[in-house]
Amino acid sequence: MQSMIVGLAILLGIFPLAWPQETPSFKVEVDLVNILATVRDKQGRLVNSLTKEDFLLEEEGQPQEIEYFSSETDLPLTLGLLVDTSMSQSRILEEERQASYQFLADILRPESDLAFVMSFDIEAQLLENLTHSQEQLLAALDSLQVPTRPGRAGVGTVLYDSVFLAVDEILKFESGRKAMIVISDGVDFGSIMDLDQAIEAAQRNDSIIYTVRYYDSEMNMALRGRSGGGGRAGSGGRGGRRGPGGGRGGAPRRPQLPDGKQILERLARETGGSMFEVTEEQSLEEIFQKIEEELRHQYSIGYTPNRESSQKAFRTIRLTTRKGLTVRCREGYYISS
Repeated sequence: MQSMIVGLAILLGIFPLAWPQETPSFKVEVDLVNILATVRDKQGRLVNSLTKEDFLLEEEGQPQEIEYFSSETDLPLTLGLLVDTSMSQSRILEEERQASYQFLADILRPESDLAFVMSFDIEAQLLENLTHSQEQLLAALDSLQVPTRPGRAGVGTVLYDSVFLAVDEILKFESGRKAMIVISDGVDFGSIMDLDQAIEAAQRNDSIIYTVRYYDSEMNMALRGRSGGGGRAGSGGRGGRRGPGGGRGGAPRRPQLPDGKQILERLARETGGSMFEVTEEQSLEEIFQKIEEELRHQYSIGYTPNRESSQKAFRTIRLTTRKGLTVRCREGYYISS
């Protein structure tokens, strides 16, 4: 598996991070399943005053006993910021950069939190590895640009590959609370990995994904008209293979692109995060404030499941409250093989 990931990283233009040294270690199987959850009321306000007794937990439809419960908000945070720098984002990239400056300055506590910055277009680029340094993170944001430099011109948005690499190259080796924020229109174009593989990687490594859909309709229309289609769309809307000339006579057919909003919703929902969308009524700065609020008001819940209840590799989780509030957490977990 390691060789496959290294090969993928090289292909995508990321220099693989240093792998842990091959030193003797002891693997301890821990049965405790950990869940991070946020709770909102009917008005959409965060609720942070609940107790363990307020929650009901099920795995595969079977009630489970909550053994560990905490509503502390000071747990260390490892955060990744993934920014779409494809041509479709060229007119809004500066706005994304400026909003990201303030967000990282507000949310990161230098004594306990770490962050990294990655961009993705026709390839994924790790612009700054995990660091406490605000200066290094801001320098990484300064380097964000669309692929117009030599050797990188072209059409592509490797969203799924970027999520996969962020987890398997970086977050996989971290403990505690792990989250990433993806800013994109949500349309993958050219990834090697598919959407299911990206989500599974995040679920296996307890990583929450927050997605922000920022869609420039005018730029997308212009690019579609200029390119005339072609290429390879990601899972969920992958373009079919075409013969020379685009098929049975006539002009080349454009592939059916996936619904970016649905993709971003799924990435967030299945990993326990939230999907937001930049609109005239909701700015990117306001969205970042909501994400920061969620990350600082989470419940940490742990339980030991009945391992004999199911032989499934993936087990579903359902967490609710006795008060009928809206709970957001990951939809399940994978049993360690």
